[in-house]
Amino acid sequence: MMKRRRFKQSLSLKDRLASFAMDARRRAGELPPGPVKDDLLRKARQADMATHLDEWVNSPGLQPPTE
Repeated sequence: MMKRRRFKQSLSLKDRLASFAMDARRRAGELPPGPVKDDLLRKARQADMATHLDEWVNSPGLQPPTE
């Protein structure tokens, strides 16, 4: 059986997503309008959304649903 390679992330998920979004926006700014630019901007928005969801899930005020 193969063992999984595991390693500790040096940056938090929030930092990695923010870095990815910033880099994607920078690269999209260098491109002419078109599908490649639109795809990079879409991925940057998804990374921002993932950051907000991670903040919400890990917030101390999150309460379980009540019936």
